[in-house]
Amino acid sequence: MKKLLTTFAASLSALFTFAGNPVLPSFHADPEVLFAEQTGKYYIYSTTDGLPGWGGWVFSVFSSDDMKTWKDEGVMLDVKSDQVPWATGNAWAPCIIERKTVAADKSVKYKYYFYFSAHNPKSNRKEISCAISDNPVGPFKALDTPIITDADRPAGVGGQAIDVDVFQDPKSGKYYLYWGNGFMAGAELNDDMVSIKPETKVNLTPKGGSLHTWAYREGAYVFYRGGKYYFMWSVDDTGSPNYHVCYGTSDSPLGPINIDENNYRVISQVPDQKIYGTAHNSVILLPSKYKKGKKGAKVSYGDDWRIVYHRINPGFLKDGPGVHREVCVDVMMFDKNGNIIPVVPTN
Repeated sequence: MKKLLTTFAASLSALFTFAGNPVLPSFHADPEVLFAEQTGKYYIYSTTDGLPGWGGWVFSVFSSDDMKTWKDEGVMLDVKSDQVPWATGNAWAPCIIERKTVAADKSVKYKYYFYFSAHNPKSNRKEISCAISDNPVGPFKALDTPIITDADRPAGVGGQAIDVDVFQDPKSGKYYLYWGNGFMAGAELNDDMVSIKPETKVNLTPKGGSLHTWAYREGAYVFYRGGKYYFMWSVDDTGSPNYHVCYGTSDSPLGPINIDENNYRVISQVPDQKIYGTAHNSVILLPSKYKKGKKGAKVSYGDDWRIVYHRINPGFLKDGPGVHREVCVDVMMFDKNGNIIPVVPTN
């Protein structure tokens, strides 16, 4: 009963917090959310959707002061243009991280590393690269080549190099990259932020499960809370009404991942509300205090979390459902044991 009441409270909180889902106009998918200390604003980076065969070629960015009202900041990366010389299309599933450095004179600089997958005509495969900027909305300068290819897969697995995630371990300060379709790979990044340490590469794919439970498909996302590393992923196909998010935890940023068979589901469809295909998410811990200064921002955090995800537009459920997706935001809460309380998606 207590768990039901807490879940109900989370749902009510979401209803009063947001003007309504979806939060972005038109069709967008694979949302990555960021709070930038440099600007004190929130950002969502998305795959442009609504085209056959997941054929979008641009990434868009939206900004917000409050996680409620979003401003379209336009296209920040076009993989068909000269911005990304190695790619020809299929701009998919991005992630981004803000890196703050303090110089000897104690001046602060910020850089933004935007990781994404796109189609490489030379290999005829999807591969991952990075674009870098001094500002969360750009301009971004992309690398000339991919940084993750099929050669970087763990031994014995198939699937393409897509659905990338980046994470900084608050305990060690080290950065990690995660990726994969049908498998979850992870590795530590070098200090350049655009290459991995091959000797650290591991196969993190959660074991077991089914399409109705936790069988891994794609969309890895990693965050840290209360001494635990949380690993999230999407199950089933992006065009399936059953598409949903699961999670496990670990004592290390490179696993192994432990799954509680009684508590693994994060967010799922609600057919009677015409909510389908709730998956491919990111999460954000909202700052409780923020003050911008000449020597960088001072930010405090409480325990106020949001999950940002996409769902299938119900008007296209039987007509290309995997390419008509919308971005939504809801409250995410935890019980006293650190378990994620299943999120109730809202309209």
